[in-house]
This record gives sequence, C-alpha cells and structure tokens, in this order.
Amino acid sequence: MRHNKVGSVMTTDVVHAAYSTPFKEVARLLADHRISGLPVVDDDDKVIGVISETDLMARQATAPGPYGEKYRAPLGQLTRGARKQAAKARARTAGDLMSDPPVTVHAENTIVEAARTMAERRVERLPVLDEEDRLVGIVTRRDLLQVFLRPDDEIRGEVVDEVLVHALWLPPHSVQVAVAEGVVTLTGHIERRAETEIAVSMTRQIDGVVDVIDRLTYRLDDSRVREEQALHGAADDWLRGL
Repeated sequence: MRHNKVGSVMTTDVVHAAYSTPFKEVARLLADHRISGLPVVDDDDKVIGVISETDLMARQATAPGPYGEKYRAPLGQLTRGARKQAAKARARTAGDLMSDPPVTVHAENTIVEAARTMAERRVERLPVLDEEDRLVGIVTRRDLLQVFLRPDDEIRGEVVDEVLVHALWLPPHSVQVAVAEGVVTLTGHIERRAETEIAVSMTRQIDGVVDVIDRLTYRLDDSRVREEQALHGAADDWLRGL
C-alpha cells in the first residue's frame, strides 16, 4: 500500500543557522520569517542541532529583574537539564543555543512515520534529510495534517484499487465503498471472515482516512481454523526445539 511521503508535504526553502550564527541573528531569523524554530547545520549541510523559541527564552528568564536582582536556580535544580539551561542563558551563538542530537526524518519516510516521531519525541517540527543525511526540507505538524485534506473520491479510489483489487483480489464492485468527510463505509458480502478483517485494517491505514465503518458480512468464519493453525505452528516449533 502506498503512503504519502514526507517529501511531498515538506517545505524546501528552509530557514537555518550555522553553528557560529550570532544569538541576535537567530532571533532575527525567527522573527522575520515568523517561525518558532530552525535547524542548525554544519558546512556539509548536515543537521547538528535545532533551536526553538524556548531556547532563546532561557536568556530572558535569567535576565535581571526590575530591581537588578538576578535569577538563581535553587541547588536542587542543578541537574543535567538545569546545567544545559544555564549554558543557554549565556549563549552567544546558535551552537550554544541549540539542542542536540536533533530529531530528524528522511524525505522517503511516510507521513505516518513522521507523525509518530513527532508525537513520541514531543516536537513541533522535523528537519528532513536526503539519502546522504543532508538537509533538504522541514516538516511541521501543520504540514502533516494536509493528509486529511485528501478528497473523498481519491480515498475511495485507493480503497478499491489497493485493498479490494490488489490485496484481496476481489472484483471492484463486490464491496460498496462510500466515503464522506474521510469516514469510509464498507458494505458487502465476502467469502471469509479473515478477508473482512484485512479489508477494514488496510483501509484504516490509508492516508486521509478518519475512521472506518464495517458493514461487511461473510459466509465462512475461519477464525477457529486460523487459531488451530497458530497452535499447531507453535507446537511444531516446540517439538523442533526438543
């Protein structure tokens, strides 16, 4: 099954900084381009870190107050993370500001993989790399959400072609496929229960599908047969290990 690639939704005109880019220039880049973060690259366009607005705010947070008092971290906060924040508060260049190692994604990765990485690593943007790990783009949460803008007709066509015809070898009109606002309804009669489960599972994985309503019926319930086959397979593996 085809999935849209990160390269199809990424921004190729990437605002970035070098390790030696001054602090003020980093702030200017973020403000002028109205972005909340950017990657830091070396002379070979390899991403060595990322900078977010939060990194710049570390300096503001430790600036003297209105009466000249300076912020001092309590002794209990002198952890590795606290030391990093303290270093960023004294940063003069992008190299001092950046967080590393960077969380990145490749242009050939699927949108699903990129979304999973963003969720797991709790980041809002990902630098996109080519086959040689050089920076070629950047993808944001908003970019990934474009997948849900796929037209219903396009989604329906992929369900019919990829799921029914190519995966299950069924005639294209054997199952009625209706799509409304990304919600796919599958209606029809299929030979085996396993095929209905495959149809629903594969449809859920199609880019742009919000949900699947299963109205499929089947003639043969082969779930018990599959369970017995699994048990026999496990028993055979055990016997071979004796």
